[in-house]
Amino acid sequence: MAACFTLLGYFAWHAFKGPRGFDHHEQLLARAAKLDETLAGVVANRSKLEARVSLMRPESVDPDMLDELARKTLDSAKPGEMVVMKRD
Repeated sequence: MAACFTLLGYFAWHAFKGPRGFDHHEQLLARAAKLDETLAGVVANRSKLEARVSLMRPESVDPDMLDELARKTLDSAKPGEMVVMKRD
């Protein structure tokens, strides 16, 4: 009888305080939730970047995006246009 209580106590202690117990499980769930939030942010950022890159693919170049990047890179304007520079 004492052996049964000893085994029961042993397994109960490990269920609550052991390396795979309830406390450790809760910590893993909290870490998983935090990693899910981080993943959601990374996926959103990646989709924004993919959308911007898709506008510059050779088979589907967006003329407005191309014009904007060319003007920004070359610091040029069409004759007769007024350029307003923004200070940083």
